[in-house]
Formats: sequence, C-alpha cells, structure tokens
Amino acid sequence: MTTDTGTQTDTATGIAVTENTVITENTAATETTVEGGRASIDALDEQIAQLVLRRNEVSRQIQAARLAEGGRRVDLRRETEVIGRYTAALGRPGTTIAMALLELGRGRA
Repeated sequence: MTTDTGTQTDTATGIAVTENTVITENTAATETTVEGGRASIDALDEQIAQLVLRRNEVSRQIQAARLAEGGRRVDLRRETEVIGRYTAALGRPGTTIAMALLELGRGRA
C-alpha cells in the first residue's frame, strides 16, 4: 500500500481506502460472497413466504372440512404435534415459529 494524503491504495487490487477501512486479501471475494449470500437469503425468504401462504390456504381448507363434519375449527392435539415437530427440528426458536404458523393458519374465527 502507498500513502499520499490519508487515502491509501492497495497496490494489488487498486482499491482506494481510508484509514477506517480494513483490507484483507479476500475483500473482493468477501463482498461478492456477502452479496451473493444476501441474494440467496432474499430468495429463500420469498420462497418461505409463499410456502406460508400455501400452508395457510391448506389449513383453511382443513378447517372448513372439519366444520362441515361437525367438528371444531381448531384441533389442539394436531397443533401440539406441529409444535413438537418444529421444536425437535429447530429447538426453542422452532416453538416460536410453529406458534406463528399456527396463528397465521387459523385465520379469522
């Protein structure tokens, strides 16, 4: 690196940096990895949201069928099974996720 006026240029990459910037050998690769990783997460989040919407629709269909058969809208035994599955797979946060999914799937009474 060379220094003129407080700005340094990495001679290997040609990147100008200030004294607050840390350059590592993999800076360009890290930025690409971070950008790519964030894009992947954004795509996964979109897929998860679509799956949740689909899950809600299936749940509403099940509720309608149960009510048509004279049953209750909510099956607490089944909800307990769902919570157990998510907790087993994801630990304590899985319980929170399951509870949110169940609440979304119940819809309006």
